[in-house]
Amino acid sequence: MNTHDRKPLRLLLVDDSEVVRMGLKALLGSETDISVVGEASTVDSAIQSSIKLQPDVVLLDIRLPDGTGFEACRKILQHLPETRILILTSVEEPKLVDEAIRSGAHGYLLKDINAQGLIRALHDIAAGKSILDPTVTARVLHVVRSTTTSNENAFSILSPQERRVLALIAEGRTNKEVAMEMGLAEKTVKNYLSTVFEKLHVNRRSQAAAVYAQRMQQTRSDSF
Repeated sequence: MNTHDRKPLRLLLVDDSEVVRMGLKALLGSETDISVVGEASTVDSAIQSSIKLQPDVVLLDIRLPDGTGFEACRKILQHLPETRILILTSVEEPKLVDEAIRSGAHGYLLKDINAQGLIRALHDIAAGKSILDPTVTARVLHVVRSTTTSNENAFSILSPQERRVLALIAEGRTNKEVAMEMGLAEKTVKNYLSTVFEKLHVNRRSQAAAVYAQRMQQTRSDSF
């Protein structure tokens, strides 16, 4: 199937600002392979619209008038586990990245991203990849490095099974989902994750995911 035959990516926009939603629709309107199928401005409308429209990707802000994007994310994935969720926000706090990962989000981007970067990220998310904004990754890694400088060496001593667990966690999978994917007990996954945290000298999933993202970026760079 060539690009022209491929169905457009079905996108739901969720942001409490009408101006932001209008801007995103204008930005994406000329993209023939992206179709904005709906929009929402609250947690409740995001959930209901997702169930009704069944989008491929939900572009979701964190701050909504009746709750948070994390609440919406969890509820949407309960109903539509195959839907991909990309957080688009102006907030780059590491603890919020951690909460986004825990809620099941597949990506976290800042609103200052350029148009082509956003379009590429939407397609990557839809294709099953996970995305962390480089600025967010750098900030999280700065927090990690403030306590240790041995992450690179630590990564190299992770077992293949521990790396697999880390890769799935970095994709936004929950412990239960990782257990199902790997054919393990959920308690076993928790034990692996505890060991990974200890070896990487981190205590948050977002920190571990940032270390993994940097490692993958370095691996790709070394391959050229």
